[in-house]
Amino acid sequence: MKMLEVSRRPVGADSAVRTTCCVVGGGPAGAVLALLLARRGIDVTLLEAHSDFDRKFRGDTIHPSVMELMHELGLADELLKLRHVRVAGLSVQTPKGPFTPVDFSRLKTRFPYMTVMPQTSFLEFVTGEATRLPNFRLVMGARVKELIEEEGGAVRGVRYKNRSGEEHEVRAVLTVGADGRGSRVRRLAGFEPKKTSPPMDVLWFELPKEEGDPVEGWIARFGRGRIAILIDRFDHWQAGYIVPKGTYPELRRAGIAALRKGFAGPLPEFAARMEGVRDWRQVSFLSVESSRCERWYKPGLLLIGDAAHAMSPIGGVGINYAIQDAVAAANTLAGPLKESEDRLVSLPQRHVAAVQRKRQLPTRVIQTFQALIQRKVFANALGSDEPFSPPPMVRLLLRLPVLRALPARIIAFGLLPARLKRGA
Repeated sequence: MKMLEVSRRPVGADSAVRTTCCVVGGGPAGAVLALLLARRGIDVTLLEAHSDFDRKFRGDTIHPSVMELMHELGLADELLKLRHVRVAGLSVQTPKGPFTPVDFSRLKTRFPYMTVMPQTSFLEFVTGEATRLPNFRLVMGARVKELIEEEGGAVRGVRYKNRSGEEHEVRAVLTVGADGRGSRVRRLAGFEPKKTSPPMDVLWFELPKEEGDPVEGWIARFGRGRIAILIDRFDHWQAGYIVPKGTYPELRRAGIAALRKGFAGPLPEFAARMEGVRDWRQVSFLSVESSRCERWYKPGLLLIGDAAHAMSPIGGVGINYAIQDAVAAANTLAGPLKESEDRLVSLPQRHVAAVQRKRQLPTRVIQTFQALIQRKVFANALGSDEPFSPPPMVRLLLRLPVLRALPARIIAFGLLPARLKRGA
């Protein structure tokens, strides 16, 4: 193993900081990984490019597997004191009545529901817990510009600019890219994800809540060639309008009235409220893509979460899988990182490679499952002039006890869920 120079200096003392693990990206994957490693006594620096965690239209679903993790960490009760909505199932209104393919209430778990909570609150909670630990540092407004690489390509940290434009270095035994689907760390490392484009895009906007509105927390309606979604945000609805891939420019040319009319088709009771959407500046466009890197690591570097595998929004599983990546990484790397920290040696690549081996199959399976739903359900619904209705065989199969809980279990936990090692 190569000997390393490792010391600990507080951020801001000078332009260079040395740490054991530098995590780039303060989203769910990066924040949870930093907390887990810091709790294991690993020296961690977390770099977040933005000045705060407050962003509109981020994924706000916390799946049962994540709540189970919070319970194992002794944090679930405190987390649930924050404002949230509990969703027991995912239902779709069809011409033959409501269809509920996902029912969390039947799962054997302490948390038989999906928790809908602003991601801002979740990230502030997790990083707040980590900040209690002396070996954790959070740097906001840190925009990574370069990887620090040795001759031969081994990554030894990053260079970044802070909010004032000053350049700093963080040198680390391991650098983790957890900076999302547009990952700069991934680009700097030369990794190119293989992309697949689902047959849809999503327009997000806000609608006011009114007395007497449904209290399900989540509403999905399929109309003639249209799909409308409403997510409870306490004081307003987050509205999503799903359109066929590539049709957004045509919709914009048709004018904002076309958006109002299209969304109100499946949800006529919200037509009056759509009049408040008067300008395209009120609408955020999300180009839906899924992708996966062939390789998630190189010497001194690991990619996790969306940086390694961007998910389709089907089932809202992206956050769930990103956090499970973080759990698998902490389980696998905490011991070797501690040894590197104590002995001042580099981290053997086999440990980083082991993280991808553990998480690659579950990722491929869920992306295949998402692609199937996209092709067989969403593409058919968006391409048809007839109201969507699930095939009778699907309804029949989901009545069988052996299959009834399967969709909920896949979404809630995924395949081969990563569980926190005892004592972590």
